[in-house]
Amino acid sequence: MTASSAPTTVYLKDYKVPPFLISEIVLDIDLVSEESARIRSTLTVERNAQFPIATEPLQLDVDELAVESVAIDTVPLASDQYRLDDRGLEISTVPDAFRLETVSQINPKQNTKLMGLYTSSTGFFTLCEAEGFRRITPFLDRPDVMARYTVTLHADRERYPILLANGNLLAEGEDKGGRHWATWEDPFPKPSYLFAIVAAKLDKFADAFVTRSGRKVLLQFFAEPGKLDQGTFAIESLKHAMKWDEDIYGLEVDLDQYNVVAVGDFNAGAMENKGLNVFNTKLVLARSDISTDFDFKFIDRTVAHEYFHNWTGNRVTCRDWFQLSLKEGLTVFREQQYAGDRYSPGVERIQTVRNLRSQQFLEDAGPMAHPVRPQSYQQISNFYTPTVYSKGAEVVRMIHTLLGPATFRKGVDLYFERHDGHAVTTDELVQAMQDASCIDLTQFKRWYEQSGTPRLEVRDNYDPASRVYELRVTQTCPPTPGQPEKLSFHLPFAVGLLNAQGQEIPLQLDEESAPEGTSRILSLRRETEVFRFVQISEPPVPSLGRNFSAPVIINYDYTDDQLVRLQSFDSDAFNRWEAGQRLAMKLLLQGIADHQSGRPIQFPDAFARAFGRILADSAKGDAAFAAEALALPAENYIGEQIEVVDPDAIHRVRQALRRHLADVLRKALRTTYDACTVTGSYRPDAESAGRRSLRNLCLAYLMERDDPDARRLCDEQLNRADNMTDALSALTSLANCDCQERVPALARFYEKWQDEPLAVDKWLGVQAASRLPGTTDAVRQLTTHPAFDLKNPNKVYALIGTFAGNQVNFHAADGTGYAFMAEQIVALDSINPQVAARMTRNFERWKRFDPNRQELMKAVLERLAKLSSLSKETAEVVTKALF
Repeated sequence: MTASSAPTTVYLKDYKVPPFLISEIVLDIDLVSEESARIRSTLTVERNAQFPIATEPLQLDVDELAVESVAIDTVPLASDQYRLDDRGLEISTVPDAFRLETVSQINPKQNTKLMGLYTSSTGFFTLCEAEGFRRITPFLDRPDVMARYTVTLHADRERYPILLANGNLLAEGEDKGGRHWATWEDPFPKPSYLFAIVAAKLDKFADAFVTRSGRKVLLQFFAEPGKLDQGTFAIESLKHAMKWDEDIYGLEVDLDQYNVVAVGDFNAGAMENKGLNVFNTKLVLARSDISTDFDFKFIDRTVAHEYFHNWTGNRVTCRDWFQLSLKEGLTVFREQQYAGDRYSPGVERIQTVRNLRSQQFLEDAGPMAHPVRPQSYQQISNFYTPTVYSKGAEVVRMIHTLLGPATFRKGVDLYFERHDGHAVTTDELVQAMQDASCIDLTQFKRWYEQSGTPRLEVRDNYDPASRVYELRVTQTCPPTPGQPEKLSFHLPFAVGLLNAQGQEIPLQLDEESAPEGTSRILSLRRETEVFRFVQISEPPVPSLGRNFSAPVIINYDYTDDQLVRLQSFDSDAFNRWEAGQRLAMKLLLQGIADHQSGRPIQFPDAFARAFGRILADSAKGDAAFAAEALALPAENYIGEQIEVVDPDAIHRVRQALRRHLADVLRKALRTTYDACTVTGSYRPDAESAGRRSLRNLCLAYLMERDDPDARRLCDEQLNRADNMTDALSALTSLANCDCQERVPALARFYEKWQDEPLAVDKWLGVQAASRLPGTTDAVRQLTTHPAFDLKNPNKVYALIGTFAGNQVNFHAADGTGYAFMAEQIVALDSINPQVAARMTRNFERWKRFDPNRQELMKAVLERLAKLSSLSKETAEVVTKALF
């Protein structure tokens, strides 16, 4: 890589307050054409009294801007009075307080990075998080500079009839030549990353929400023409979220109107811009025939997430980008609370933890491992990671667990009372929780400072003479990049005990006078803690880490009988599921060892009988939970349990276990499939979705038998399905089956849905995920299909991103999967570096594989490193992966 593309490192320790503050910004944005936007900016600037140097020059961020003029207090500056380059605008001598006026020109159509102001098929859109505002106008583009924005937009009325910006609409009118204008004012100070405008030809519908204080707030939804009917679910979700935030946290929407916009070309999933939430279409548009149950729930959660940011992120924002989890971790946790209240809390927790283990745990164990609050970064776009989001949410959840719901709410109230309208750090959040609870959280802050996934070694002992049961818990955390040694964490450890009949035992610690329930939150602080439970009449089975009380790996030598008891009787839904996963993992790891040693793979009937009991119980229980309990661990998570990842062995053994279960439980699977049929019109409610989930899981198992009856059943479901959930499930099973029904099914699906981009993305993803030989060649061919566009992030993630998760084909021993991905990364890097960097991360764990695959993946990384034009985003990933 060249010197210009070599990343520079930014360190948290080097943070300084901004030398200048900007209290007001007035923007006049003239959208002349797709190739030309003219931005007039007036900044109200003053020196920051907290900055130590009183003569510091004014330095504004600039990125790919043509700055045409600069003036201070209406007096134009000559070209020798300021310095301008491709990274910034510097004025060496400025007053202590002044107005800075600039005029800049940009070409939105050429902005394939989709960062800043760019064009999509329907008009102009913006994405400014994290550092996109500097691509619109010169500015102190950092989150601790908070200003009030007034924005006037000008555009052709016929081509761009909708003009939106943050806040409330002040006025609108006509310009000459068939053009029009609109002025918007945001009454709340905000950082530049929350700035947004939209100028487009969009359809809209309006709704309203009445707050608990009686204010009527205008809600508006905007989508490309013909898609408006797909937005009604999102607006209903928004109203649910607004009501939930009032009920649970006492927080009201604070604007007179709230706008939601859907756009097909968007780097992010969604963006919480103040009062103008912009969503990727796949996370906001929904209709039963093109959207799955997963889509509906994900949209519900995402709409809620972006709304919850109005307070946890917008009203109180992060001081610097090292504090990104201040807003994201807290808001993801709030989103998870919301989902638990809306759906099955046990199932929601299971799904959250499965994703955490398959994504964040892998990141913690790789070269890109970093703390929830990183100490350094090269490109902040590379740090929108599972660690910042998912682990950050787990850290907030642990505070909630340690404090309890009522005290946690007091901490949140105190946090807003102290910091509303300010840019702060994670320390301020933890301090508010500590002050509200009187619990010392000093040690707890190590969760923000140390990377890696802690491991808890649990040993126990039962003394029948004294009737004392002892738990000895030792915590360790493996080395991670830059942190070879770790200090002990403070974490909550939820436990329960079951007797021989599966009943919960009342828990009384030896220093207590009476039992305190059957589930306890133990607080771990030291490297080794010992807990002694008294009045225990028999050797119990421990239920450890209930509800996944901390993001750790728990090592305890359970017997199969103990796991069966937990799976059958534990009152904690998560640990019932976890017991089944541990049983399955034991069989899978033994099968992999047998396969690698040339021994025949065998599975005990007892495991299939346990699965059979879950199927039998599902008729009178939670179908969604049964579907989770019957799903085997994912291939990438299995790989983390063995010393050297062997994708072929993992895939073959996992498929063998699925076929074994299908053979043994064929009748029960078919009976459950029929029993879970959902009648009536489609509803995405939790109960109906749970029944469809279990029904389709049964179908997937039946399809493992390569039985003509199962294939006929699958093909019939695809043809008769009245909703996308059932149709896509059947198509996925057929796409994984080398049968005569496969190709016609894929062709019929595309022919039916070729005009619906969201459905076509599913079609691309199903083929990219296929386990069949030849998938790499098929995916390569699909990159030339009219349905694919390398410039559209949704298409890239649907096809190329899905292929990267295809463990058996991406990691093909001949390296064809790696070669294909390398080609795509090179092509993407010049178009959209953020997306290219994310694709490159699929190579970062190359050292975990066998020597052949190691060499192939390393060669790709080395080839990328030699590219003279490699972007800074991709260069950072390559450098860290190699070294």
